[in-house]
Amino acid sequence: MIKDNSMFEALIPRFPDYELIDSGDFEKLERFGRYVVRRPEPQAIWRRSLTEEEWRRLADASFLRDGRSEERGEWRLRSGMPSRWTVDYAYEGMRLRMRLGLTSFKHVGLFPEQAANWNFIYDNCVRMRAEERTPKVLNLFAYTGGATLAARAAGADTTHVDSVKQVVTWARENMEQSGLEGVRWIVEDALKFVQREVRRGNRYNGIILDPPAYGRGANGEKWILEDNIGEMLECCARLLEPRGAFLVLNLYSMGLSATLASTAVRQAFGTPFEEQFGELCFDDRAGKRLPLGTYCRFVR
Repeated sequence: MIKDNSMFEALIPRFPDYELIDSGDFEKLERFGRYVVRRPEPQAIWRRSLTEEEWRRLADASFLRDGRSEERGEWRLRSGMPSRWTVDYAYEGMRLRMRLGLTSFKHVGLFPEQAANWNFIYDNCVRMRAEERTPKVLNLFAYTGGATLAARAAGADTTHVDSVKQVVTWARENMEQSGLEGVRWIVEDALKFVQREVRRGNRYNGIILDPPAYGRGANGEKWILEDNIGEMLECCARLLEPRGAFLVLNLYSMGLSATLASTAVRQAFGTPFEEQFGELCFDDRAGKRLPLGTYCRFVR
């Protein structure tokens, strides 16, 4: 009988520059540094704990949906609310500073729940450095680069791949704000990139995947998670070193559970692993726990 070394766990990172103040009625009220933003949140199915008046009083910026779109909209700003500002994150020897901005897709350039994975990435890269090897880390669908910076802060040789040039520029700004350098920046469709890396015979000691439900590559390539994740994981399995390496997979699509992520990872990479999977969460001030994504990660 094979021992199953998997563990389901809800991860709640400690992030002093972020706070989930309240959640409910399909919205969330959050503090990023000095400023409070109000945004839609489809998973907040319960009632708010604070009143509408309190939400209005606290919010420096509120996202208003465009009536024709679930995702697009515009921000209503209180006087003095900047369109850009920064937050800091620290863990062990990692010191990150990231620029935030109010986008038309309700995002602000940071997923704070991912800090739990940044710590995991940093720790594993430090472990490899202690073994007198320089880890090679690949971050796919890398957005504004929190995971990239965590790996680089630990001394990893880091490759950052995203199909949107403006987002890669944003990530580069975050690198510079954090006092780091030396990241390899790639503006390309992530699946095409890993297919080419497989053909080249390249290998990595760590791979991070943060795929969207739907997206477009740099040249208009279509990405649909359910259709493409199998091939993506199969390619990554060929790129990941067989010993001492790590993988992090995040899923933000509603309806896709951590168990599904674990099953897909196990099919591509094999079993057993010392594996952890579950939900990335924050608790609001009233103690309501809001799941903000699912993850699956392992070290082998």
